Amino acid sequence: MVGILLMTHAPLGQAFIAAVAHVFRAPVERFEAIDVTADQDTKEIDALAKSAIKRLDEGDGVLVITDVKGGTPSNCCNCLTDPGHVEVIAGISLPMLLRAITYRQDTLDVVVEMALAGAQNGAVRVDNRIRVGS
Repeated sequence: MVGILLMTHAPLGQAFIAAVAHVFRAPVERFEAIDVTADQDTKEIDALAKSAIKRLDEGDGVLVITDVKGGTPSNCCNCLTDPGHVEVIAGISLPMLLRAITYRQDTLDVVVEMALAGAQNGAVRVDNRIRVGS
């Protein structure tokens, strides 16, 4: 099972963990978050992330999901990437995360692709205007 680590600006990671537990009606295994706070030492963040990756990896790899590319949490992820073992994607959304969790029994590459597809398909315009002739 692919482990999942969220690296986000505080308090997003814990909020996503709570939302996922709500959707699945239970906590999800091999799923953690590091909420980065303002002015937190990047060396501390790196150490926390590396430790979390070791805990989460059962041999199938770890997907790290961050919020904003170019932000501190995302920048700290740059040194974590290890193709085929640790993959990083940015732009977290609940559809992305639910898709990643749903497919995490597959390979890391498939989990990455499914997460990205979930993000793309999950962003839609909701238009409830009444249409004439409907």
